[in-house]
Amino acid sequence: MEADAVPSTLRRTGGWLYRRAENVLAAMLAVMFAAFILQIVFRYLLNFPIGWTNELSVVLWIWLVLWGAAFVLREEEEIRFDLIYASVGPRARRVMFLTAASALIILYAISFPATFDYVTFMKVESTAYLKIRFDWLFSIYLVFVVAVIIRYLWLGWSAMFGRAPQEFDPTKAGSGV
Repeated sequence: MEADAVPSTLRRTGGWLYRRAENVLAAMLAVMFAAFILQIVFRYLLNFPIGWTNELSVVLWIWLVLWGAAFVLREEEEIRFDLIYASVGPRARRVMFLTAASALIILYAISFPATFDYVTFMKVESTAYLKIRFDWLFSIYLVFVVAVIIRYLWLGWSAMFGRAPQEFDPTKAGSGV
């Protein structure tokens, strides 16, 4: 769907939510960095290793990656091998995109019930130091799966009834900044 077809209030709300998702991501990165520095100080300067900082860093890394992939990473920023995709016309790109989007939606939808069962089963375990229940820790994966399914339903709908996915321009490639 083209940007003009999306109401301005929806676009503003989406932009606001996107910035808040970036804020959450930045906060998680800041806490993870602080825990990492604290771990170094306690281990090497005070000769008193503490385990909870390592555990917190691992938990935040899991959440950071999946939160970022679900809510912050844009579709055009995803890593992909697009030698063939970039060399075909708009119609073939549309077909290729719809095929990939359909496969992602179907695979994630099929795996969701088993994933949900596993995550909810993990309430019986918790982390060693911080005693975070594993169902809470792994719940971000469920959020990620739902976000990816919704994203690719939207992108697939846009590709089917809007314009074809954009052609890759190597002269405009960058780090996302």
